[in-house]
Amino acid sequence: MTPHSIQHFVIGPHAEFEMGRRGLREEIIRQVLSSPEQRLEVRPGRVLLQSRIAIGEAARMYLVRVVVDIDRQPAEVVTAYRTSKVSKYWKEEA
Repeated sequence: MTPHSIQHFVIGPHAEFEMGRRGLREEIIRQVLSSPEQRLEVRPGRVLLQSRIAIGEAARMYLVRVVVDIDRQPAEVVTAYRTSKVSKYWKEEA
């Protein structure tokens, strides 16, 4: 699987709210969208892009997951979150 970057996007109101609540800055979301490590199809027209990123003063490793509707122009970020359970969500290449 070759991840494809998303350069042109808008952040929807729900995603903006959740990013603020979860302490995710737009630059982190932009980083995941521009160079995702993995891209998973959720359903036709919606993908999940994810990357492992060190966040915080202690530089703890998190998996940042960004859900994007790609069936519109520009693509719309639906929600985004981070998890420390990297191995639970990381898809190993077969």
